Amino acid sequence: MTTRRQFAASLPGLVAGPLALGACSTEPAADSYFTTAARTWQVGATTDLVGEPLARELVRSATLAPSSHNTQCWTFALDPATDAIRVSLEPTPARSSNLYTAIPDRQCTRGDYDGKPLSALSLSLLQRAGSSGTVRLLLLTDRPAMERTLDYVIQGNTAQLADPAFVAELKSWVRFNGAEAVRTHDGLYSATAGSPNIPSWIGRRAFRWLLTPKGENDRYARQVRSSAGIAVFVGLTADKANWVEVGRCYERFALQATALGIRNAFLNQPVEVAGLRLPFAETVGFAGERPDLVVRFGRGAAMPRSLRRGVEAVVA
Repeated sequence: MTTRRQFAASLPGLVAGPLALGACSTEPAADSYFTTAARTWQVGATTDLVGEPLARELVRSATLAPSSHNTQCWTFALDPATDAIRVSLEPTPARSSNLYTAIPDRQCTRGDYDGKPLSALSLSLLQRAGSSGTVRLLLLTDRPAMERTLDYVIQGNTAQLADPAFVAELKSWVRFNGAEAVRTHDGLYSATAGSPNIPSWIGRRAFRWLLTPKGENDRYARQVRSSAGIAVFVGLTADKANWVEVGRCYERFALQATALGIRNAFLNQPVEVAGLRLPFAETVGFAGERPDLVVRFGRGAAMPRSLRRGVEAVVA
């Protein structure tokens, strides 16, 4: 039986061979990951659309929103439906906005940022975009507060990676190479976090050994310390209406950040691990309240794009 040490020692050779072969691939360009990503994130038509074509383009734009593990846990209906979030439209002149035009460029950028602070104007615009009458947004930009948040991120990440069910779910959504990502059009393509393409069977076998709390915690520490700040979103109450409003505020925040050339990515461990949510809230100044989302932000390079399922797959 192969031991953990023997398997780890064999990984460089196992990975290098398929990567070298991949460089000589005759895979048609139209089916390649980057071609598919470019098609997924293309700028759509914004004028001269009415009726169903307009509705389908709005759905396509909506599918470009982020979701946990890129699970895309949504279904759309173009006709009125029960037990759903309803969006009513009425005729109005077409009008572009910097938030709408930022949709094809927005991404959750899971890389390092440049560590430089943002201007007061940029922070003010982010604050305005991410707040509403029922959602409060706290922007943490001082290093001690960011370090305190990092401590909760590390505690949460350590707890999650000790949970077999969490690790199994995460593993099921990782796409270890471009071909697998193109086949499913969902999940977390490893390249979006800076990892190399490897054959799926190697990735699945090595996943639990390579995804260690120390390695992940070191990565989160580096990424938080390279960020300009951390945003914490808090809804007024813990119900569906406020969860939707928190999501809308985050979307406006993310699109405003994109319009300003600012990257962002989630750091939700302090609110995903139940035992950490309340002490984290107290630490960041929301004692007695319930933080919903935690996001780091800053300037940095773009990463490869995640994919999305097509409109046909998400319209009921």
